Amino acid sequence: MEIIITIFRTFLFYFLIVFVYRIMGKREVGQLGIIDLIVSVLIAELVAISLEDTTKSVWLVIVPILLLVACQIGMSFLSLKRKSIRNILDGKPSVIINHGKINIREMIKQRYNLEDLLTQLREKSIKSINEIEYAILETSGKLSIFKKETSKKEAYPLPIIIEGKIEYDTLKLLDKDISWLKEHLTVDLNDIFYGFYKNNSIYIIKNSDLERY
Repeated sequence: MEIIITIFRTFLFYFLIVFVYRIMGKREVGQLGIIDLIVSVLIAELVAISLEDTTKSVWLVIVPILLLVACQIGMSFLSLKRKSIRNILDGKPSVIINHGKINIREMIKQRYNLEDLLTQLREKSIKSINEIEYAILETSGKLSIFKKETSKKEAYPLPIIIEGKIEYDTLKLLDKDISWLKEHLTVDLNDIFYGFYKNNSIYIIKNSDLERY
């Protein structure tokens, strides 16, 4: 009898978890944020406990799972609406190599050592740091690389405004200030969805340019 209950619960939780992750949204495993990872670990623990102890009601697992999913969806909605919350939960991309120079201060801040950098470079078949113009550590932990020969043809676009908020780290990276930015803006800051700096120019996507259907 116990084996039948275990089989039933296995199939039940399998379809429940498939349904839950469909609700949570489409993201690759390597792109899971802190909240997504916490929810995934807790769901796995709850399911494991229920499969080990078949004497307890499945509702003691289903209810906490649904609460966790509701929490995750709520936090995702808040992070979508507020960039400050998104930065707290997911962090921000970090420029590890800028114009071929290693940003030691940023590496220390991210607790990202030279061996980590070299390992990820080898994974992308990069022989030497000298080949790189920009290297950016994404919030997922992946390293995005732009080689020097590529950058000569087309410079890497640096985000300077996101959802109406100025990216002060980018300004600092470009050795620019707010006065310079305001002089080059032809659109009100609150009307800008995304603005990036590239080839000595600022390119803007306005809120009115977005599809809202």
